[in-house]
Amino acid sequence: MSVAAPDRTTDTPEPATAAPRRRKSWRSYWPQYVAVAPFYLLFLVFGLFPIVFSIVLSFTDWDGMGEIQFVGLAQYQYLLTDTRFWNAVGNTFIIWFLSTIPMLFLALVIAFLLHSYIRFKGAYRVAYFIPNVTSMVAMTIVFGSVFSDSFGLVNSALTALGAEPVAWLSSDWGIKITISVMVIWRFTGYNAIIYLAGLQSIPTELYDAARVDGASSWRIFTSITIPLLRPVILFTAVTSTIGGLQIFTESRVLFGDTNNIGGPGDAGLTIVSYLYQSAFIKNQFGYGAAIGWALFILIVLFSIINWRLIGGNDDERLTRRAARRVERKIAAQNAKREAADVH
Repeated sequence: MSVAAPDRTTDTPEPATAAPRRRKSWRSYWPQYVAVAPFYLLFLVFGLFPIVFSIVLSFTDWDGMGEIQFVGLAQYQYLLTDTRFWNAVGNTFIIWFLSTIPMLFLALVIAFLLHSYIRFKGAYRVAYFIPNVTSMVAMTIVFGSVFSDSFGLVNSALTALGAEPVAWLSSDWGIKITISVMVIWRFTGYNAIIYLAGLQSIPTELYDAARVDGASSWRIFTSITIPLLRPVILFTAVTSTIGGLQIFTESRVLFGDTNNIGGPGDAGLTIVSYLYQSAFIKNQFGYGAAIGWALFILIVLFSIINWRLIGGNDDERLTRRAARRVERKIAAQNAKREAADVH
């Protein structure tokens, strides 16, 4: 008699599926939207709208009060043939060159000295940073007195030394040098503090290893400090380029005459000074907007040049260096073989 085996198969319950999550309506996030809305409203009114309006304005002729007349590319066509604009461009680049290169070099030297073992580092840092937070209008007035043609301290010192006084505020190069000195005085300490922060991020073990290998201070500076500071140097070069091409306060306060905003012979006329004179003194807002966008293109162009010269892709740079080293080794080996074959 056979007994049927009991059925051991049981119905396995199916796993419970999670209920679909309901997406919250945007209305549930309205407190967050309200919290961030002021920023976007302010940016829309005081940031985005002026940018868009200046683009539109550069294609028009408007005096700020009357009817806006669309003129197409006429403002930019006149810009390309305007001798005063190109004179302002030349002055701006000369002042930028005379101020930026010495400024960054002095800032790097000061940062290197502050990074060494000296006393009262904090006091030196504060002293070098004070010019950056000092009113540029007030200091321009002071520099105008120091470099005065008749009673300036600089000419008094030159006369005491038996040299001829220099027409600092009435000659072409004197005006450019005076403005450059003001820029150097104001921003050297600022860039030195940035370089000092970059130096403090470099591991001290690298310097110790280099000294153990017998490397000189100059070798350490050029082979360790400068390469590792390249991102910081790139930052200061780009920011100095942006600031240098927008020089305005120095020349504007130094020569307060609105009819001769660039000084004698327009030697101190910069791009922003010419923009200010065209838009807010002569009420040529369309042409002023065109000058502003031309300045924007120049800033972008030279920022890219700085990035390519100083920064660039580090991997590509190292690859090129390695390739050059291999090529030099191969050339040296071939030269030795040719010399051996001759003998």
